[in-house]
Amino acid sequence: MISIEGAVMCIIYLIVGGLIFGLLWWLIGYCGLPAPFDKVARVVLAILAVLVVISVLLGMIGHPIFYGGGGSTVVR
Repeated sequence: MISIEGAVMCIIYLIVGGLIFGLLWWLIGYCGLPAPFDKVARVVLAILAVLVVISVLLGMIGHPIFYGGGGSTVVR
């Protein structure tokens, strides 16, 4: 079961990530890249946004690959 605190943090991460990706999307259009580079940059940005959303959602349900535990830790 997902806790309320986890759900709120997930929503905050998605909102902040959406703002960052939206700003980058706008910046790509604003700086006026030539035609092929503009589309390639937008496709790469869209793919990264989808991967981040999938990562956040899988981390929320506790998937071992995408769990936000900070990687492996060594206890000495």
